[in-house]
Amino acid sequence: MALLVGAVLISVCGYLAVGAARAHAVPAGALRYAAGLGGLALLAHLVVRFGAPYADPLLLPTAVLLNGLGLVLIFRLDLETPADRAAPAQLVWSTVGVALFIAVVAVLRDHRVLQRCAYGCAGLALALMVAPILCPAVNGARIWIRAAGFSLQPGEFAKVLITVFFAAYLAANREALAHTGSAVWRLRPRAKGAPPARTELRAWGRVLAPVVAIWLVSVGVLVLERDLGTSLLFFGVFVVLLYVATGRTGWIAVGVLLAAAGAAAVGTLEPHVHSRVQDWLHPFAGIAAGRGPGQLAQSLFAFAAGGTFGTGLGQGHSSLIGFARKSDFILATLGEELGLAGLSALFLLYALPAVCGFRAALGLRDAFGSLLAVGLAVLPALQVFVIAGGVMGLIPLTGMAMPFLAQGGSSVVTNWIIVALLVRISDRARRPRPDAPARPARAAPDALGALR
Repeated sequence: MALLVGAVLISVCGYLAVGAARAHAVPAGALRYAAGLGGLALLAHLVVRFGAPYADPLLLPTAVLLNGLGLVLIFRLDLETPADRAAPAQLVWSTVGVALFIAVVAVLRDHRVLQRCAYGCAGLALALMVAPILCPAVNGARIWIRAAGFSLQPGEFAKVLITVFFAAYLAANREALAHTGSAVWRLRPRAKGAPPARTELRAWGRVLAPVVAIWLVSVGVLVLERDLGTSLLFFGVFVVLLYVATGRTGWIAVGVLLAAAGAAAVGTLEPHVHSRVQDWLHPFAGIAAGRGPGQLAQSLFAFAAGGTFGTGLGQGHSSLIGFARKSDFILATLGEELGLAGLSALFLLYALPAVCGFRAALGLRDAFGSLLAVGLAVLPALQVFVIAGGVMGLIPLTGMAMPFLAQGGSSVVTNWIIVALLVRISDRARRPRPDAPARPARAAPDALGALR
């Protein structure tokens, strides 16, 4: 409760600071904002307090603080576009997200129930990923479904469902993958020109078939939807879980090589992805050609203008970034107005749920729960890396939404569901157990077992 009060107070102070900087007065909706965010935090706290009392105490306050800071930044950017206000809608979507958070914590009493519907989750995830292909492209990418004035990004929900499937599949097959993988990486030398043994070919196929299948799905998403971010996210989470399940570091190298090969091929042949790669390689080409700076160049200028401590909330020049300032490039606004110190604090906030997820994974005894906790922890962390890397010019832009921070109903609702699942899993991991007889020591084939 103390952490939640601090999270709400920090967010409200940010809201007041924006109003003071822009209008030298308290914003008209300050009380409504404080009551709304505080009420949502209190409801979520009561559900966790009585429904998951042993859950990690850092998860909910961190989510509330990130969501509150996102509302502050969107309100600040709304002042640049009075005709296009997004903060009220974002507060409504945050309410929906907290409602789903409460529902998941209250209804899902045991995370192992999800293991039984893993293949159903996979089928639904594939359907959600395919659905936007039939819709018109938005800003070059086919990741949205728009109807009757509403828009939905199905890939946000698909990433949670596909993580459940990955965890269930690898939990059921990790022993075979670990031992077969060991046989593959340690093949005996054969005479020159001799055909490979049939058993060795079967070993290769057994190990590489799921990896290649997931890689093909990722490349298919990249080609059909022109969505580099979702493709990297799906494949990255699978490779991380594969490494955790088997303990074979070679999978990291294989995953990086396959991801690089797919991205290079599509980045060369697909015009939309190719243009993003060119913008990344030459961010100041527009200035040299006399067209003025593009979005990436303006983002880099914003980070430079922020310096160490920033210009102050509400005192930057976010309107220069362009149409994506409330979604992809909202991090540039924070970097300009809060500086390197604010960015460092934000990244540490994003690291906390990942640490909580890893700690819960180490405390669980069932393989599915451990892998699911790792996957849910990696999802937002990898997404933050991909988005921050694109906005800072380290990798090509992906068009994904910053978790909790950026405008987007699908994103904020999905992230609240992820936090709810982590709360339920951490409650199971931290719950006191009756004394059990000591288990015989054995060599653990997975990375989690090695850490234990």
